[in-house]
Amino acid sequence: MPHLSMEYSAGLEARCDMQTVARTAYQAMIDAGIFPMGGIRVRAYRADIAIVADDHPENDFLAMTLAVGAGRDTDTLKAAGDTIFAAVQGALADPLGTPHFALSLEIREIDPALSWKDTPIHARLSKKD
Repeated sequence: MPHLSMEYSAGLEARCDMQTVARTAYQAMIDAGIFPMGGIRVRAYRADIAIVADDHPENDFLAMTLAVGAGRDTDTLKAAGDTIFAAVQGALADPLGTPHFALSLEIREIDPALSWKDTPIHARLSKKD
């Protein structure tokens, strides 16, 4: 962990490059300095059906959910969230400059007793250190 899921309205693709937004979020997760690279995942999912706020045809959204493993204090997670949110805000400056866009980030901590993993990626990356 951490896994960042980005759900966005289909209309957002006409307003920005979602690959760039995802890469920006990925780099911000690295820059936060608290996440092991082997655990970082960024996924973006387009919501083909979305009714946003007052259903105005120009309304778009990007809702991010960051799932992290247990063990970090709130201040540390908040600082990481601030870093990620600010980076994505920068990548989405144009949509955020309109009255028809909503951006959000939520961090969720995963209970280790209820989380199973089998990822050889960690072993491969630890050999580089």
